[in-house]
Amino acid sequence: MRSRNAATLPAPAACRAVRCAWSSTILAGALAMLLTGCSGTLSAPTAPMPARPAAQQPPIPQADRVDLSGLPEATTFGDLIGGVPDPEPQRDTDGVVLHIEQPVAVHDRPGGSAFAKLPATQLGNPTWVPVIARSGAWAQVLLPSRPNGTSGWIRVTAADPVRQARSPFRVEVDVEAKRLAVWRGAERLGEWTVGVGAAESPTPRGRTFVMAAVEEQVTRFSPIILPLGTHSETFNSYGGGPGTVALHGWPGDEVFGKAISDGCVRVPPDALQLLSTLPLGTVVLLR
Repeated sequence: MRSRNAATLPAPAACRAVRCAWSSTILAGALAMLLTGCSGTLSAPTAPMPARPAAQQPPIPQADRVDLSGLPEATTFGDLIGGVPDPEPQRDTDGVVLHIEQPVAVHDRPGGSAFAKLPATQLGNPTWVPVIARSGAWAQVLLPSRPNGTSGWIRVTAADPVRQARSPFRVEVDVEAKRLAVWRGAERLGEWTVGVGAAESPTPRGRTFVMAAVEEQVTRFSPIILPLGTHSETFNSYGGGPGTVALHGWPGDEVFGKAISDGCVRVPPDALQLLSTLPLGTVVLLR
């Protein structure tokens, strides 16, 4: 059911082209460093992100505007001060995800102080974040920045450039058992043995989300890489990037069932095929 504030989640085939489009060669260079620790580099197509016509952007009342100019961006490249730790890092959500169409302020509580701004794109993909709590016109959302598990509150009204939808999916990773499952509600769509972080570089635990989908075009160790909104707690950087943990494939099956990576989750081809169709913002539970 749609409301004034709702957005329709893109169909998988259509959304992949959007999610793998970059806005500049500078961004592509940054992406090339992002997941080097996962044994690959990234190359970006040149198609620009489609922009929503300015005439369709809802006006924000002058009295409610926050000056975003001095606020740090909530991206995978950032470390935030003043964020709210995820209060229930192993709990599922109700599937509500928010599409950020223009940069918005992120607050430490409903109506409280703004400590960051959430941009409209993450790694060239449209920003979708999962809602973990509600309070009136405010939604608490997970953020893609360090420290892991950081969240914040954003306002969601008809006057804000934020639209909501619902993803029926969730991903669960049992790190100790080295198993990954994809669920649609109560229906398990598939379960696989996967590779996880080594003892000296463990896969981080907690509640996160599918932040982006990027196309690997250089080493081709994985046709699609799915960066998550969480980071290695061992490495500050993977090859110059921010140490973003991802779900991705692997060219051989010798890694599955082993604790062998720098923190990423390596999955078989059929698992990756399904994972790459999930909407951005889909919750991933790393347990």
